[in-house]
Amino acid sequence: MKPIVAIIGRPNAGKSTLFNRITRSRNALVDDFPGVTRDRIYGNACWDNMEFTLVDTGGFGDDDSDGFAGQVRFQVQQAIQDADIILLVLDGKGGISPYDQDLVKILRGLAKPVFYTVNKIDGEEQSDRLYDFYALGIDSLYPISAEHGYGIHDLMDDLIQALPQAMETEAPDVVKLAVVGRPNVGKSSLINRIMGQQRLLVSDVPGTTRDAIDSLCEINGRSYLLVDTAGIRRRKKVSKKLEKFSIIKALKSMDRCHIALIMIDAVQGVADQDVHIAGYAYERGCGCVLLINKWDAIEKDSHTAKRFIEDLRLKAKFLNFAPVLTISALTGQRVARIFAVADEVYAQYTFRIGTGKLNKIIERAIASNEPSLVRGRRIKFYYGTQVSTRPPSFVLFVNYPEAVHFSYRRYLINQIRMETSLDKTPLRLTFRKRSGKRGGARKTKP
Repeated sequence: MKPIVAIIGRPNAGKSTLFNRITRSRNALVDDFPGVTRDRIYGNACWDNMEFTLVDTGGFGDDDSDGFAGQVRFQVQQAIQDADIILLVLDGKGGISPYDQDLVKILRGLAKPVFYTVNKIDGEEQSDRLYDFYALGIDSLYPISAEHGYGIHDLMDDLIQALPQAMETEAPDVVKLAVVGRPNVGKSSLINRIMGQQRLLVSDVPGTTRDAIDSLCEINGRSYLLVDTAGIRRRKKVSKKLEKFSIIKALKSMDRCHIALIMIDAVQGVADQDVHIAGYAYERGCGCVLLINKWDAIEKDSHTAKRFIEDLRLKAKFLNFAPVLTISALTGQRVARIFAVADEVYAQYTFRIGTGKLNKIIERAIASNEPSLVRGRRIKFYYGTQVSTRPPSFVLFVNYPEAVHFSYRRYLINQIRMETSLDKTPLRLTFRKRSGKRGGARKTKP
């Protein structure tokens, strides 16, 4: 696996800004008040062809005004334990704080390289801000500006010299699962149950998770990347700028996943927002598994599951292909079953149909049910081909593509499903006017 570098420091020292600069991304949320980052955020970084994993952490402090200080401290300590190299970020504008002194004491006892940086130094003319920090007993300080890039090259050139060599490469066939849903439906609790540790913060306060968090696990010899995301609220309830960014990141997580695990609260029932979230996943071409969580917390009879699933199917008709599981992240009920179902979905999600077989399916479908006439003219289907997987996507070439009714499109998709047993994956079907060249191309998910 790649070597790991953890960024730590007190709140608002500029850790997330440094993370974004080194990873050349905006994966960590950045705002101008303390406590924005709570969980550990993982990102891929490369400097002078040396690849490593960079970890952003929450601010290390004692202020428990939002009830998360103790859990954030635990996450920071876990990151320190897991890392090969530590990057301590000190605030060049704010000066030394008691939290800095506590961190330096912890780091002195480590048998691993530690790089001490003083952030918010925008140039040599501000180097006098370093002097106060030598009182911490540190011999070597790196003046940097995470925001403007000053001093970053010198820091990184020295850091990569201290990196251990990568032991192995990441498995190429990793199934990416995004855990999505409304706030407080149990997304983080589910991942913690799967990972067998307190990998993510868990709280009854809606909105605990703000970033999209990646967790890699291996189950029955297969690798899965689990992405926990911020709860997606109704738009009119999203007022804070930070929460809007969190929702955007949750939607982007669906763009890079293969399968969306859409969590629904069994206690609250199927809400309109659950259907909206399912729609986001469908629009992005994700495979979907519907997880009805907190099944242990409701009173049940022999027909409860049937009624709940029927209500869900009625409200989210566009996901009639998606498997449904009733689970409890708290007790672990049927959690292990998620991966068997995800494997079935992924197998269909990556399935490819031969051109000859596809055209025979279309021919039989048209023979059984011809499309309606358009202005007295018959719609002719010439040939079809599968242009991509993830999800399986097909193009049919016809003489009047714009005249094919959506109901006939749905009919053809259902015929493909029946004859190929692709009953657990989204299918995409488009129509094009025949030209001199056959087929086309469409990007697939990574």
